[in-house]
Amino acid sequence: MNTSTNSRCDTTAPHGRTVKDRSGSSSRFSRPPLTNTSLRDFLRTRRSIRRFQPDPVPDAVIRDILHTATFAPSAHNRQPWRFIVLTESAAKKDLSDRMAEEFQRDLAQDRLPAEEITKRVNRSRERITSSPVVILLCLDMTDMDRYPDERRRESEHLIATQSVANAGMQLLLAAHAEGLGGVWVCSPIFAQETVCKALNLSQAWEPHAMFLLGYPSENPVIRERKPLDEIAIFQTEKILK
Repeated sequence: MNTSTNSRCDTTAPHGRTVKDRSGSSSRFSRPPLTNTSLRDFLRTRRSIRRFQPDPVPDAVIRDILHTATFAPSAHNRQPWRFIVLTESAAKKDLSDRMAEEFQRDLAQDRLPAEEITKRVNRSRERITSSPVVILLCLDMTDMDRYPDERRRESEHLIATQSVANAGMQLLLAAHAEGLGGVWVCSPIFAQETVCKALNLSQAWEPHAMFLLGYPSENPVIRERKPLDEIAIFQTEKILK
């Protein structure tokens, strides 16, 4: 009887966890698997943190968070995400000041009361400048597919945007795993030209989001989630008829 092992066969690791690369070789994950309960609790305890302790975040931690974010799924595996990391006070202040000017103009155009405009603009500026780490997330379409028709061009841009969003969510989860708090800020997409000029970015980089990170100084309650009955449809036999 032949007892040799084919190199393309799966090898079962403890807990049934295997990884097979393109050559067919399998290897075990380097850490024991999360239980269903611990993974579920981890995902459900992430929340948006807007207030941070002044302590700096080590560069090695920031780099590890970004590295983890790059394992997000992307369309065609083109990985169109780009990151800009700000930790220096002067850079954060300059960006917040420039974005605040555009934000103020937009709110005035919306005909909000002057007091409300001042309140919102100051709050936005303070959140950026008081965050130990500010990460801009951009989209670069350079490596994405090109099409002659508008419909597919728009679709390609959309799936690239979804890819970048995947990386953003993975970034927040990686920060959560490091004991950091974080919040997603969508304002850069309303001020793309301003952000590009402030950070001297390539024209190919489209600012899409900002993430504020640091060690939490607050522990907000988890907000209510909509019940599944409101947001999900299960295609039962009755519905299909």
